[in-house]
Amino acid sequence: MARVRDVEAREVDADLQPIYQKYGEEYGPFMNQVRVFAHRPVLLKHMMGMLLEMADESVVKKRHLEIALVTVSKINECRYCVAHHAPRLIASGLSAKTIDHILEPDCPDLDSIDKLVRDYAVQVTTDSKLVSDSIFSRLRVEFTEAQLVELTFRISLCGFYNRFNEALQIEIEDGVLEDLLAKGGTLDNLPPGPVTLANQL
Repeated sequence: MARVRDVEAREVDADLQPIYQKYGEEYGPFMNQVRVFAHRPVLLKHMMGMLLEMADESVVKKRHLEIALVTVSKINECRYCVAHHAPRLIASGLSAKTIDHILEPDCPDLDSIDKLVRDYAVQVTTDSKLVSDSIFSRLRVEFTEAQLVELTFRISLCGFYNRFNEALQIEIEDGVLEDLLAKGGTLDNLPPGPVTLANQL
């Protein structure tokens, strides 16, 4: 259980219940996250509602988006986010080996554009002030300005979700790890779990 109690669907205003259910079940198996966000209806309405809307009209390829999200989540060691996005990365045509090595310069399976997206995600996440003109010039060759805005936004937002999930210790939903294993991934693909007093002893 997370560090705050779960807010169930019956406790949510009727106008927000479609967002609650769709984000938790259809957008992804994110129900434990939704139950936490629901403490603040404005977050449920605008943040999760926004991501649902963006999913319907994304201008960034899923493969590039998932490369970026897994990269950021691996840097920040967010077990929850890697567990959820690793199967999507595998479904995009990349191997489980890519997840393990995604932060390495010569990560297997990544083509030149994939590596460009990965390197941009690393720079934005580790020190956004140091994003080089060189990498941005190369990004401009491959992506429209609308795509660059969306990609940068999703990279930045992923960092927020990583910290939110880890700080509140949101648990991975039932079936998520099984999905990762069914797609050829392993638990070794995941960062370590949260450090607590119990597992330090």
